[in-house]
Amino acid sequence: MNKAFRNLLSLFFFLGSVVVGASSFAQTPPDTGITVIHAGRLFDSEKSVFVDKQDIIIKSKRIDAIGENLPVPQGAREIDLRNYSVLPGLIDSHTHLLYIEEVSKASPMEGIKAVVNEGTPLRALHGAARAKTFLAAGITTVRDLGNSGQFGDVALRDAINDGSVDGPRMFVSGPGLSPVGGQFPGLQQKHKAIAEDEYRIVRGPEDAAQAVRENVTFGANLIKIYSNNSPNRCYLSLAEMKAIVEEAKMYGARVTAHATNNAPIWRAVQAGVNSIDHAYQVDDSTLALMRERGVALLPTDVDSVIIATLVKRDPTDKRLTIEQIPRILRGGRDRLQRALKAGVTIVAGSDNYLQTGLPQGDAAKHVLFAYADAGMNLLQILRAATWNGAELLGMKNRLGVIKPGAFADIIAVDGQPDSDILALEKVRFVMKDGTEYLGRK
Repeated sequence: MNKAFRNLLSLFFFLGSVVVGASSFAQTPPDTGITVIHAGRLFDSEKSVFVDKQDIIIKSKRIDAIGENLPVPQGAREIDLRNYSVLPGLIDSHTHLLYIEEVSKASPMEGIKAVVNEGTPLRALHGAARAKTFLAAGITTVRDLGNSGQFGDVALRDAINDGSVDGPRMFVSGPGLSPVGGQFPGLQQKHKAIAEDEYRIVRGPEDAAQAVRENVTFGANLIKIYSNNSPNRCYLSLAEMKAIVEEAKMYGARVTAHATNNAPIWRAVQAGVNSIDHAYQVDDSTLALMRERGVALLPTDVDSVIIATLVKRDPTDKRLTIEQIPRILRGGRDRLQRALKAGVTIVAGSDNYLQTGLPQGDAAKHVLFAYADAGMNLLQILRAATWNGAELLGMKNRLGVIKPGAFADIIAVDGQPDSDILALEKVRFVMKDGTEYLGRK
């Protein structure tokens, strides 16, 4: 029995004992029957427009019909959202629910402590608490990309799916496929097994294909690779990444690449990945190639509010100061504007793993405010967090949209987010799979 499988079994047994012992404490019970929502303004994410006075009929977790002045079926439960803007549940396409750092302590040791001191079972339980904050923030789906030990993300996803824990719908990668050392700089060779508890270290094209088979076998929905494993210095080879993409296609699994500068971005696009995460430094020619190949970009940016919050948590840390905020923001804004000009598809992803003092879900939503600060059109931002995210997941017309046949993931906010993106901070209603998790206040 290999080490990964032993760790996975121990996690399942641990969570199983917790669930059995807590079975008398009910989670949100699923709604049954027919529900009718009366929406004041409804965001059509497919067309990127708001439509007035729409009724939504929900049956068996899915949207059955939508239109103006629809007849209410006999016995249906009615929800009045006429005073709100109604949107599909938001999608955050780059999360780490099982990992968090305090900014004042951010160092390679934080990742190592998560593996050695916290451990996968406790990380999964902490992740369950964070998952609830995402749902409360109106984020009903996440793409969770590693830093979750040995398949702790799979366990959390399954606990949410079976109703043991309230949280967003999760699409998970399992351990990211990385060059030697993962993202633990300074790790001594004799302790390399620590990195192997957090990452799937790849050693050649055939091993890269085997890593895909392992992750799929143990429950991953998608594959995450580290084209470069910054802050370490190594790259996956083009042959390794091509082997990963080819093998993933066999199982219908999409591939996303952590890539922070131009060379690993270009190589990952050449290898055939579906999306690039971060891309802090990227050439216009590479953006053009991404547009040509249909590769999406996830700009994991932060806004001035989050940076200022981090500074206040540790004003003695000179690595991050108020004076540096304009410089920090400038690079991300330039990259995002060039990507938009090139016609690259933008998908919203927060990569929020720093402790800000805010609920993690609320902090994650600030990536959308960062896009607005960078001059991105507000309707484009809403589409990036709904329709585009669903397309990237291979869930077009099922998630990120309010239309017949789609899952009933619906939120309502107080205000008009197409004219003021901060309206997304005023979430008043959250429904996932036809079940109401947050009612109007």
